[in-house]
Amino acid sequence: MAKKVFKYRGYTLEELRVMSMDELVKIMPSRVRRTLLRGFTDQQKKLILRVRNAQRSIKEGKKPKPIRTHCRDMPILPEMVGLEFEIYNGKEFNRIEIKPEMIGQYLGEFAPTRKPVKHSAPGVGATRSSLFVPIK
Repeated sequence: MAKKVFKYRGYTLEELRVMSMDELVKIMPSRVRRTLLRGFTDQQKKLILRVRNAQRSIKEGKKPKPIRTHCRDMPILPEMVGLEFEIYNGKEFNRIEIKPEMIGQYLGEFAPTRKPVKHSAPGVGATRSSLFVPIK
């Protein structure tokens, strides 16, 4: 059975990679389209340069280091697919490998800033009943 080919809005990954930014903007979701039409910030421009350098090193046969960034508002573009990023969540860097299905979303969506609350036993001195909780 043939492997399913990835398509984003009817275009294969190779077709997406050769598209100009103007063509790409037309098929992106509205929120990302608006971000791209406004233009990139200085931080986003630096990130794109680092992405292009990493792609260049892949073509030369070298494995690039993950790209560390605080730029959570960067939309994921087709040229980022296959690269590893370390995205800052406010406390630490989360390592994420960009897959084709992530195109059109933001880097920050894959590095959650909040952890779910995990309740356990009450702390010492919380209530009268906590007198009987053994102290570690």
